[in-house]
Amino acid sequence: MDQIAGMDRALDEMLVQLGGMVLRLSSPEVTRTPEERHALACSVNQYSRCAARSADPRVHQLKSELEETIKPHLRLVASR
Repeated sequence: MDQIAGMDRALDEMLVQLGGMVLRLSSPEVTRTPEERHALACSVNQYSRCAARSADPRVHQLKSELEETIKPHLRLVASR
């Protein structure tokens, strides 16, 4: 049982590190082209699937932050 708990903690640590890398890649200075944004969205979706099974709150926090990075930014357009 201790072996399974150890593997679970190791996977959570890897998810935290991976989430941090993807979060750095989500910067607008890094992902400029539509292809790069699409690749980022794919990475965030894959991360979210893995994070859903984790019990580590850090993993879930990163999941939320990453999901926010791929939401479209709304612009307010005023009309007369």
